[in-house]
Amino acid sequence: MRDRWPMQTINLTSHFLIAMPAMSDPNFSRTLTFVCEHNERGALGIVVNRPIDVTLDTLFRQVEIPLADADLGAQPVFFGGPVQFDHGFVLHRPVGAWKSTLPVGEVGLTSSRDILEAMAAGSGPRQKLVALGYAGWAPGQLEDEIRRNGWLTVRAGIDLIFDVAPESRYDAAMQVLGVNAANLSEEAGHA
Repeated sequence: MRDRWPMQTINLTSHFLIAMPAMSDPNFSRTLTFVCEHNERGALGIVVNRPIDVTLDTLFRQVEIPLADADLGAQPVFFGGPVQFDHGFVLHRPVGAWKSTLPVGEVGLTSSRDILEAMAAGSGPRQKLVALGYAGWAPGQLEDEIRRNGWLTVRAGIDLIFDVAPESRYDAAMQVLGVNAANLSEEAGHA
């Protein structure tokens, strides 16, 4: 009998991590995280359902980019994760040709200033989520957290990020799995 699930062979890029109800880390309680990269060096994701008390207008003023679009300025900035919280990331569709973009299927994750300048000029991506910080895992750490019943995983539906209200994204991802969070056990099962 095996005592370790061979998770290392599964690539979770373009998947959602759904925090289990018993997640004790307050950074990730009831979060939905989009995995942008998962390989032998670890994993990187952006939390997509936790807006913070900062608007794009405030962020653009802080980075000294004039923003005239009031509707864009009113949009929230998100808590992307606890790593490099002072660094901004834009999860967007379409992927585009920005200076520092990691393509992730049909979306891109960009961390360069040029995307913010394009957004301010009205020529940025149609759909975007701006986040401060990211979620990061060392090699094997995410697999271990999944084995310990910290996360559920499901292939990401990108429309869920851009077309569902932030406060409904967690439950919507659970529904994709056909799971009701209230019915989940806090203990991992072992055969």
